Amino acid sequence: MIALRTQQIIAHEIGVVDTVDPLAGSYYVEYLTNEIEEKAEKYIEQIDSLGGAVAAIEKGFMQREIVESAFSYQKDVEVGKSVVVGVNEFVADESVPMRLLRIEPEIERRLTEQLRQIRKDRDQSITEEVIAALREAAEQDDVNLVPPILEAVKAYATLGEICDALREVFGEYTPPSIF
Repeated sequence: MIALRTQQIIAHEIGVVDTVDPLAGSYYVEYLTNEIEEKAEKYIEQIDSLGGAVAAIEKGFMQREIVESAFSYQKDVEVGKSVVVGVNEFVADESVPMRLLRIEPEIERRLTEQLRQIRKDRDQSITEEVIAALREAAEQDDVNLVPPILEAVKAYATLGEICDALREVFGEYTPPSIF
């Protein structure tokens, strides 16, 4: 409720929504925008120097950057250098009860049985045809895979069967070792 009221005060009492760009001309906002642009350009140049985005991913650059950034940020939060309201500053003493999602065994059994029944009742030859067509489409360059995937769904192919067909063509991504 506090967050909602804060937004309503900003929107309706301060008048911030009465203009297209309430911070237009703000030196600090312009400074931050320019800083983001400069850092983005440096990253793009660095990625280009590695041979482009695909090569950078293959060399582990992207994953390494994400890991190092997350680690650095978490360290800053833990030592109090970065403030996260409610986590490391302005922490309430109250505990919030957590309810874990648990699937009842009966529901799991019923859904599993429904899947078995769908696979039993479908026309297996049609399902196999559309999966083969999906695999064939995936082997071609510049083919939109959405229509063959939709055909597979209409033929009651399971998500696993669709993914298996695509894995046969594209393989499975294994991130490069980054350390």
